[in-house]
Amino acid sequence: MPIVPFDALPDSARVWVFASDSPLAGAAADTLLAAVDQFLAGWKAHGVPLRGARDWRDDRFLAIGVDVTAENASGCSIDGLFRELQQLEHVIGSRLVGGGRLFYRAADDIVTVSREEFAARANRGDIDASTPVFDTTLTDAARWRAKFEVPAGAAWTASLLRGKTSGAAR
Repeated sequence: MPIVPFDALPDSARVWVFASDSPLAGAAADTLLAAVDQFLAGWKAHGVPLRGARDWRDDRFLAIGVDVTAENASGCSIDGLFRELQQLEHVIGSRLVGGGRLFYRAADDIVTVSREEFAARANRGDIDASTPVFDTTLTDAARWRAKFEVPAGAAWTASLLRGKTSGAAR
């Protein structure tokens, strides 16, 4: 099934968010996106083509979406996506798959840190409730569109601010 524009996916579409440890531009980004497009063009669940899309933001964040109103991705098809991205990590020289990393915006840069480092920076006052963070844990297209980049105090990261937040957790 051909890839659809990400905006064509319904808000209920299942989304997986992958984040690069470092910015990917030029040849590395082109390689990643071409391989993802090729994978999505042939992506199937139990032999049935999936209606999928991808979105790329800030030279770091890749969202893969599947229209679950058309067909659900199966465990095997999801595993295939993760395997494809893990293989691409070696080609592009950046980690995409795996948790334990937080991403926040500091001026014009996107910073990657561990949970522990995020909390330490919050305790030092380098990060506060208004610091923009990227929520790589969201799982549907509506949230990707509306709540991917939010203030730290309005995301699950509020718990890491240790009393420094004035916002409520989502």
